[in-house]
Amino acid sequence: MSAPEYRRVAACRPIWAMIVKEIMQLRRDRVTLATMIAVPVLQLTLYGYAINTSPKHLPTAVLAQETSDVGRSILAALQNTEYFYVTRQVQDVDVLDRLLASGEVLFAIEIPTGFERALRRGDHPALLAVSDGTDPVGIASAVASLDGVVRAALKNAHAVPEPLLDAFEIRQHRRYNPAAVSQLNIVPGVIGEILTISMLVFAGLSLTREAERGTMEGLLAMPISPLEIMVGKIAPYVGVGFLQGILVLAASVVLFGIPILGSLTLLGALTILFITANLSIGFTFSTFGQTQLQSMQMLTVFFLPNVLLSGFLFPFPGMPGWAQWVSEGLPLTHYLRIVRAIVLKGSALSDLQADVFWLAALTLVAMAIAVTRFRRTLD
Repeated sequence: MSAPEYRRVAACRPIWAMIVKEIMQLRRDRVTLATMIAVPVLQLTLYGYAINTSPKHLPTAVLAQETSDVGRSILAALQNTEYFYVTRQVQDVDVLDRLLASGEVLFAIEIPTGFERALRRGDHPALLAVSDGTDPVGIASAVASLDGVVRAALKNAHAVPEPLLDAFEIRQHRRYNPAAVSQLNIVPGVIGEILTISMLVFAGLSLTREAERGTMEGLLAMPISPLEIMVGKIAPYVGVGFLQGILVLAASVVLFGIPILGSLTLLGALTILFITANLSIGFTFSTFGQTQLQSMQMLTVFFLPNVLLSGFLFPFPGMPGWAQWVSEGLPLTHYLRIVRAIVLKGSALSDLQADVFWLAALTLVAMAIAVTRFRRTLD
């Protein structure tokens, strides 16, 4: 071997030694290796299978104030189309309003009394189509298709003579967001996203930080139960998170003109519940991680579906059934519904019972797991 070749080989030896050392370190750090594999696979799966910006089969309620061939044809058309899924047939306008306010349906179709008779006489009657405008992207395709769906149904069913197919109109009302302003949908959701990130990080690093600083032994020696330790650790961050929520909400009102139609007291109380849920989940991850880096990696895997499946960036109704089931186990999903309903719809607690129940249940489950895991650490 010549002298230049020997020098090149000698220069590469430290680099090769470092490469071998890092490979061995990566093999020992299984959490990091698993995260490197899981994150791209999870992201590809969610984007490929769970995300759909043109949702179909949107829950729809119908108020038919008359029983006629035309009304039955319209109802059949809505049930057969891919955009609308008739889940409720009601007999009262108040029930229709309540279904929209609670988010149980996204569309409400009202067929007025005397519609068929006025149509046959050429009096240009009107169908009323009310949509939940809190998610303008999610309902855009369905709104655009409604007119064609109704006219095609009447034509195919021969419910009225073809010359009369243009003798009526569909009056579309986007309730809660008439101008389809995207900020009214996104900005309230930013509150939930910011709180999710900060609360998960604060709580997720709480125990691993103690271990890395060498103060865990002192914590374990204290005459205090695991539940008391968890409550004591997360309680200060509840106040920090609540302050964050107030600042973001105030900025939303001042900068973007977001209306607040509901109760601020109710919003504050449910925000505290949401903060507690995220802190409990973060604390749970902290009991699994041995270092702050491992805790952050696990939190990243958890945070990714929160953003993609909660309805923050993409329409919730557009996701397949399995993705919607997964999203029901994410606190951000329920908080987004709550904050948008209170801020934009003025919804009361009675309209939010399902989401409040889910938040409370997720909080209790996360607390139970965290306390159980931490008790093992104490033992």
